Amino acid sequence: MGAHISIPMYQRAVPQRYRLAGQKCLKCGKVNFPPKAVCKYCLTGAEFEEIQLSGRGIVYSYTVIAGGGAPPEFSEEARCKGKYPVVLVELEEGPRVIAQLVNPPAEGITIGMKVEAVFRKIYEEEGVIRYGFKFRPATSDS
Repeated sequence: MGAHISIPMYQRAVPQRYRLAGQKCLKCGKVNFPPKAVCKYCLTGAEFEEIQLSGRGIVYSYTVIAGGGAPPEFSEEARCKGKYPVVLVELEEGPRVIAQLVNPPAEGITIGMKVEAVFRKIYEEEGVIRYGFKFRPATSDS
């Protein structure tokens, strides 16, 4: 198993993984996600306001991962599905995040496609199911 994340480290990340909690830098106004100790944009801001991200965005880029290229924690999923899409999403608030795309459209994934975050099981490690966000194509009213 690669990319081991201890239970305490995982629990510290629950707000961002479960609620998409970001932080707005009080110095430059940019939104950091995941949260940082120092703003990754201005590199000097260290005071933040917690904000709730909408979970809405567009596909900035994407790839399809097959069994041989899957990280160890996703090897079971790769065996079950054969391959799965991963997207780089530019959120409405600005940050870009990487996550799996669920329910990809039959006509294929496109750059600029509207997506929305959904809460899903990510993987299981040490007998603990790790939950977090994935994305799906946005419904027409999003």
